[in-house]
Amino acid sequence: MLFRLAWRNLWRNKRRTLITVSAVIFATWLSIAMRGLQLGTYEQNITFSLNLFSGHVQLQHPDFPDNPTLHNTFVFDERTSSLLRRDARVRAFAPRIIADGLLSYRDNSQGAAIFGVDPAAEARVSRILRRIHDGRGLANAEAREVVVGLTMLQNLRAAVGDDIVILAQGRDGSLGNMKYRIVGTVQTGMPDFDRSAVFMGIEALRELVSMPRHTSVVAVALHDLNDVGPVTDALDATLSGGGIRAFSWQEVMPELKQSIDLDNYSSILFLGILIVVVAFGILNTVLMSVTERFREFGILLAIGMPQRLLVRLVLLETLFIIMTGVLVGNLFAYGVVSWFAAHPIVFTGEYAAMMEEFGWLPQMGSVVRLSSFVNTSFAVVILSLLAAVYPLYRVSRLEALKGIRYT
Repeated sequence: MLFRLAWRNLWRNKRRTLITVSAVIFATWLSIAMRGLQLGTYEQNITFSLNLFSGHVQLQHPDFPDNPTLHNTFVFDERTSSLLRRDARVRAFAPRIIADGLLSYRDNSQGAAIFGVDPAAEARVSRILRRIHDGRGLANAEAREVVVGLTMLQNLRAAVGDDIVILAQGRDGSLGNMKYRIVGTVQTGMPDFDRSAVFMGIEALRELVSMPRHTSVVAVALHDLNDVGPVTDALDATLSGGGIRAFSWQEVMPELKQSIDLDNYSSILFLGILIVVVAFGILNTVLMSVTERFREFGILLAIGMPQRLLVRLVLLETLFIIMTGVLVGNLFAYGVVSWFAAHPIVFTGEYAAMMEEFGWLPQMGSVVRLSSFVNTSFAVVILSLLAAVYPLYRVSRLEALKGIRYT
């Protein structure tokens, strides 16, 4: 009887009930849809950035992040290579050597970060060598040829096809210098990278820096972004003590993680404010409903209805409003999130070109995550119930005679 009475009481003022339920539906729908779009866009851009060059996980010497020199390197042996090949979560991996050098062309010189890569392995891990602006990519790992950043080529006042000299200090302390031909340029959209990056075959760089066996970094690409944590922990545990550590992309690219975290926190704050506003709407609705029925409640108390049943009645009315709004809002949100997951928003024109120039994917996609639905629904329900505490308190303290005389 209490459930039926609570449901009927809601429709004694249909307009007020519908407005309040609509507010809950809108807050739930908007919160879940926005979170789906945000998380989907974050995931797409993280994957886009990791596939560009860094990889999901990197194997490095423990001291390499703080002091990236040729001395803080490791031997990438068959045991480590076999360990990566056996892991079904690993899509591909590519060893790299990273060194500093000086490029010279005629009277112009430029400091550079030199990356020695295996073109075949690198193509399976990253897209960096596919972003050729002029010329072509590297032919193989042994050829004496380089691909340079577009800005660096302009600063050197050289052109594709010109020969340059690279001077670099070897791992044994010797100075090496050799002549290489520029076969292409890359444009990544990252100004520092385009201004200083030089790519050459890993074996050619080994010869230049006198480092026949050691490797600076092994970039590891995974099938699923969600496997980054488990794979990093598993590799760290297996390789512990061997002079090798596994670093996740969050450790390798802290700036990307921080920018996403900042945007994420500001979004959560906005959605929290939206839910609080809806909670005050619930407070207003329930308080008005209770206040205008004080005389009715007073008569019920006078004829013997227990006070706790009145409190339960008002609580049930509040729950009906909240749960109806939350359930319908979840259904609407699921439709929107699923649509944008299958049909992402793709930007075109100047805005798309600007996003690509800065290394971002020019599209917004969504992702269907159970956590988004559960967390948002939980927040709406809890805050709305907290808002209803005061009206429930008023009912619990109501006296029969004061309720009957209330006007």
